[in-house]
Amino acid sequence: MSTTGAAKKGLVAVEEARRFMVDCLVKSNTPPAHAKQQADLLVEADYRGHFSHGMNRLEMYINDLHKNACNGAAVPAVLNETPATAWVDGNNGLGAVVGNFCMDLAIRKAKEVGVGWVCAKRSNHYGIAGWYTLRAMNAGCIGMSMTNTSPLASPTRSKEAALGTNPISVGAPGKDGDGFVLDMATTAVAVGKIEMQRRKNEPIPVGWAQGPDGHPTTDASVAFDTACLMPLGGTELTSGYKGYGLGAMVEVFCGVLAGANYATKIRKWTHAGADSEADLGQCFVAINPACFAPGFEGRLSDLTGILRNMPMTDPNHPVLVAGDPELHHMAMVDKEGGLAYHVNQIKTCTELSERLGVKPIEVI
Repeated sequence: MSTTGAAKKGLVAVEEARRFMVDCLVKSNTPPAHAKQQADLLVEADYRGHFSHGMNRLEMYINDLHKNACNGAAVPAVLNETPATAWVDGNNGLGAVVGNFCMDLAIRKAKEVGVGWVCAKRSNHYGIAGWYTLRAMNAGCIGMSMTNTSPLASPTRSKEAALGTNPISVGAPGKDGDGFVLDMATTAVAVGKIEMQRRKNEPIPVGWAQGPDGHPTTDASVAFDTACLMPLGGTELTSGYKGYGLGAMVEVFCGVLAGANYATKIRKWTHAGADSEADLGQCFVAINPACFAPGFEGRLSDLTGILRNMPMTDPNHPVLVAGDPELHHMAMVDKEGGLAYHVNQIKTCTELSERLGVKPIEVI
């Protein structure tokens, strides 16, 4: 989106985007400390180039807060714990608040006993999965993060949704700021990607989603309304059953293990705000590499160096490692001096500021 013409984008300073999000959340019955946690996550998503999960998600959170489908002031609580594990009740709080609490707890356990595995029930949409693995990486740990979501993905051979986009992230620290940061949906794309194409009035590629007849569609609005994404890999012929299997695996570690809602038991996806609690299940893992072979960070960077330096099929497109596209986008934002939001996103922000009575977002 940041590569569209100047007429189609509005440049917003990173700190201005954060200010606007905090103001909107505070106006929506959220304590400032919780609003900042949620805004920090959303800004990071946009900064890293995941515009589908940044400002694009703010209105959905606001709507849920105003309908009391989510409690902006809720504080997570530990229900059961061992030296290496914990089961947490998110108390229907904001996803970032629940997720930060859980990953910080997992990191503390990893530092003490080598690994921390924390599952949460009664959570909400938690943004980019990579936010939490980056948190672990910054503490010198390997991190893993997973969440279930509203049913949006069709199991292989089905034309109806039964699983969520069920993302997985794994982050591992290397030397001198290098690292491996995998952050992926187990569907062909996250539903936010379809939302962004719809917002821009542009089609989607074949293989992203099904229409109501069960066949692939390229119409973003039809895909959004049908809400039936294809698993990673697409059809059975192109190994979509592997994405289906990964999505089900996430469901085991999240909804089933945490005692949260799962599969079709989760409420349907809605951007307008839900009338019931989501009760999402989430999983956060931290592993202390110091408990294993010495020199992990050096070997990790050696691995990423090997991969990046493999012969290229196209000299204009170098081999990348998970996390590299985000680093390139962050550098571009720094160079341009702000986040390049689509004009329709700026319009939504203006409408939101009028609705909530907050200072409008300032475009550079």
